Order: sequence, then structure tokens, then C-alpha cells
Amino acid sequence: MRRPTIGAAAVLAVMQRPSLWCTAVRQAFRLAPNGWWRRAPFIPLPDRRYLLFRLETQYGEAVHSTEPRDLVTYLAWCRSYQRDLRRRRARA
Repeated sequence: MRRPTIGAAAVLAVMQRPSLWCTAVRQAFRLAPNGWWRRAPFIPLPDRRYLLFRLETQYGEAVHSTEPRDLVTYLAWCRSYQRDLRRRRARA
């Protein structure tokens, strides 16, 4: 089975939005499996099975590449969610 991909267009879409860079890096580390640094390619890639599951539930097929606008929307949601979570914790 082919490895799920985050296409160049999706990476470029994130690169054009500096406000999402930190969120993108944070999510990469959050989704990376434990011990990712011990296995090639030595970068924090999400687990292949997790990506296949997410792509299939979103697009209906696991071999679909990530759509640029969907990745940007997801990262914007992650950033917004973290802000809301920090605000709630500060009030408590």
C-alpha cells in the first residue's frame, strides 16, 4: 500500500501562512509516534496507520493526498482550539 502524502501544494499553502507555522510544527510532534527519532527518516511524521484512517474518513479513500485548504483549515482549528483551552484554564 502506498504511503499517504501531504502534497507539495499543501506544504506551500501552510508556508504562505506564517501564523500557522508554530501550530504546524506542534501538530507534527503531537502526531508523531513515540521514538520517532530512532527510525529513518528521523523526522516527526505521523503514524502511517493514523494518516490512512484520517484520509479515509475525510475523503472516502486512504490513498487520497491531503487537500491544501483542508490542511490549512485543520491547523487554524488547532490554533483556535488551543487558544480557547488556555483561556478556559486561565479562568479556572
